[in-house]
Amino acid sequence: MPAVFLKDRSLLSVGGADAQSFLQNLITTDIVSLAPDEARPGALLTPQGKILFDFMVWQDGDGYLLETDAGQRDALLKRLTMYRLRAAVTLTTQPENGITVCWGEDADRIGGARDSRFAKAGVPLRRRAGRHGEDAPSLYDSLRIRHGIVTSGSDFSLQDAFPHDVLMDLNGGLSFKKGCYVGQEVVSRMQHRGTARRRVVTVSAATALPQAGTEITAAGKPVGALGSVEGGSGLAIVRIDRAGAAMAEGTPLLAGQTPVSLALPPWSGLVFPASADEAST
Repeated sequence: MPAVFLKDRSLLSVGGADAQSFLQNLITTDIVSLAPDEARPGALLTPQGKILFDFMVWQDGDGYLLETDAGQRDALLKRLTMYRLRAAVTLTTQPENGITVCWGEDADRIGGARDSRFAKAGVPLRRRAGRHGEDAPSLYDSLRIRHGIVTSGSDFSLQDAFPHDVLMDLNGGLSFKKGCYVGQEVVSRMQHRGTARRRVVTVSAATALPQAGTEITAAGKPVGALGSVEGGSGLAIVRIDRAGAAMAEGTPLLAGQTPVSLALPPWSGLVFPASADEAST
């Protein structure tokens, strides 16, 4: 299977004696339980519980690497610096831009950290700093779409999504046991009350899907919007209560004017509620 170089990813290094406690008390990921060769998703939230920055995090010697979109890197560094205060933490950008992802039988050949999101979907995929593969990001995007794995910018806007919306409660990126962090009270309340309604779905159509951002509707009412698109396959974040009710009633779902089918990623264990009453239980 291919090794793909993603040039639009950048790395921040978090080191120093307080690196673990600094991140543990700030981001959504449980850093303490992170395995030495594991990469988990994570986010720094707003106090209102929405995703301000998203990233992958893995160990790097005695410190950690945060892999994020290149366009987010400097703003993320500035925000982390603001939270550092007197902690014994060093925050530096890595000189090498881009990361390589490799999946399937050749993943161990490339090495790097195991991506917990793909592991949930039964796909062995590793992430490694630097260029160790070909420039073929569409291959990686197709894999993401097939398994319901989203990325900010392509599938959702920062400051517009809760961690539950992008399945972080199910893919290892959101801890409910480690104690307080920024936005923790809001996401914990969503978890315990079961109020998460927006979820990632895979989208399929008999013809090519329209462009990202196209609204998905049922009987003229919006249920969500398309994100990443590759031909007749795509991702979307939708209101699963509205989509489930439409599917139960036999109401067609449309992306623009294109009939579509929606499916929840099998690895998530989620199902569409058949009615609003079922969604609230």
